[in-house]
Amino acid sequence: MAPRIYTKTGDRGETGLYGGARVPKDHVRVEAYGCVDELNALLGQVLAFQPAERLGSAIAQVQPLLLELGAELATPAGKKATAGGIRLADIVELERQIDSLEADLLPLKTFIVPAGPLVCATLHVARTVCRRAERRLVTLLRAEPETSPTTLLFLNRLSDLLFVMARWASAKAGARETPWKRR
Repeated sequence: MAPRIYTKTGDRGETGLYGGARVPKDHVRVEAYGCVDELNALLGQVLAFQPAERLGSAIAQVQPLLLELGAELATPAGKKATAGGIRLADIVELERQIDSLEADLLPLKTFIVPAGPLVCATLHVARTVCRRAERRLVTLLRAEPETSPTTLLFLNRLSDLLFVMARWASAKAGARETPWKRR
């Protein structure tokens, strides 16, 4: 018989980190990797909308990195994560993708209202979830400074990439961006 998905070990509001340590489900580390998990699921939803190959390919490269990041964040201080973790080369690749997509776009002169076709709007939501993950990671870094700072750089660049992806998808769909106008 296959193992069951439910273990009942979390029934009292605790969860296990990699290595077996138990922490409350609202622990700062769990919050951080939970947001990363939410972001990854949201990117899976973007893929369900069948975005342009260029975006789909980039997202398919990012999703496994988010799983590695989640594993890294689920590993308490003093333990070695089983996944490779985020590297500077991963951040450089995000920057390359941002620059490549931005080359097709008009420069922004003002803030824009997040909207557009479904793929675009969902990429904007993904960007905000990424920013939340970044904020939770900042809290974790304050509490546990030994957490790799590369993780923060990665999320910061990823949120930039998601913003540019939303703009790029909107432009390719022929949708107009709505500039924010002060009242």
